[in-house]
Amino acid sequence: MAVNYNKLWKMMIDKKMSKTELTHLAGISTNAMAKLGKNEDVRVNILEKLCTSLDCKLDDIVEFVPDSKE
Repeated sequence: MAVNYNKLWKMMIDKKMSKTELTHLAGISTNAMAKLGKNEDVRVNILEKLCTSLDCKLDDIVEFVPDSKE
């Protein structure tokens, strides 16, 4: 199962917020933000900080995409 953060990027666009602004607001590293940008796994505490900063729930920023069967 893959992770997709498209909901996070949409929320940031709606709030007119840059990645740099969110990084500072949430208190996360630029490395964590880079992983999010590549749809890579991050620690749950990073997602918790994002949700707290954006006042949202986990399913508002993360989507789990099933692996395609070939």
